Amino acid sequence: MRSKYQTLGEFIIENQNEFEYSTGELSRLINAIRLAAKVVNHKVNQAGLVDLIGGGGTQNSSGESQQKLDVFANETFINALTNREIICGIASRGRR
Repeated sequence: MRSKYQTLGEFIIENQNEFEYSTGELSRLINAIRLAAKVVNHKVNQAGLVDLIGGGGTQNSSGESQQKLDVFANETFINALTNREIICGIASRGRR
């Protein structure tokens, strides 16, 4: 019996072949975002244990103090997206 709940990964795999001109780029992009979100979620659940709570000692481009978790999440998403070589550019208002 199939569960009525389906993961994002299962949905992508199941449906990507239904599109004749699909190259898989959107699937890889969504999977990169999904991976980064899982990594950040894991760190959020451990935040007190891995020293990711509080200010990071840097400022963003608006002059606001950046939080350690914000910096970690920013770097995680950038790495996940650029390591897949499916994007041609990325903009971030991260560290100065």
